Amino acid sequence: MKTTLIAHSPDADDIFMYYAIKFGWVGMPGVRFENLAADIETLNEAVLGGQHEIAAISFALYPLVRDNYALLRTAVSFGEGYGPKLIKQKGKKLRPNFKVALSGKHTTNAMLFRIYYPKARITYMNFLEIEDAVREGKVDAGVLIHESILTFADELEVEKEMWDIWQELSGGGLPLPLGGMVLSRSIPLLKAIEYENTLTKAVDVARKHKERLSQMLLERNLVRIDAATLDTYLELYANDDSISLSPLQFKALDKLFELGYKHGFYDTIIKADDFTIPLEYKETRFS
Repeated sequence: MKTTLIAHSPDADDIFMYYAIKFGWVGMPGVRFENLAADIETLNEAVLGGQHEIAAISFALYPLVRDNYALLRTAVSFGEGYGPKLIKQKGKKLRPNFKVALSGKHTTNAMLFRIYYPKARITYMNFLEIEDAVREGKVDAGVLIHESILTFADELEVEKEMWDIWQELSGGGLPLPLGGMVLSRSIPLLKAIEYENTLTKAVDVARKHKERLSQMLLERNLVRIDAATLDTYLELYANDDSISLSPLQFKALDKLFELGYKHGFYDTIIKADDFTIPLEYKETRFS
């Protein structure tokens, strides 16, 4: 029995999309899955160092790890009219060189922020610390991600929606790519196909049994939010569009990678579909 580690963030959408496996609803012959929950930038850095076979990452990181990891089509999070929020104390006026807290150098929101606010002074910190840093005046503003976009304190207000920044930079009409999953290219292709199919089934099963799974997560204190907030959050970031990348989502990823190249974050332009696992290989080989 091979033990395979899946590394994901501790936010509710990642937990929801993985726990159909953890609870034994979905499995893979000959494989015992274990999970590791870590801050998204910790995961980004780990993948940069080749530490995990299967991991969640920020989409903006992918071009930097494309040689060592394939991009999975499943367990993806996009924003459609929503996303991370740049928040500040109510009534505060931000100067062009305002000090801002971001959740990590390689996060998608950080890349888009740096393109849009080139004069801002950036400090990076764990996403759980950003709201308090803004409230306490340690920074002028901060970009909230994950569940905190729904629960931030009343004394704070939104300066700019990352969704609006994305619409301006991308030209509009595309969902906002945030995060997805990658799989090490060291895994043999047939086994890689099995892993992707298993993970896809896990997200599909989670969605089909959303109410039951959500209740189990709440009863076990596996999420940081209440039932109503969890329900809202899952419809944002672990919805039916999270099961498998759509043509429109692929187009959005291509635009993200194009913007990153244009602004010097990457050494070349890539097309997302060129770096996915060829699922048809199994059928072709054994036909």
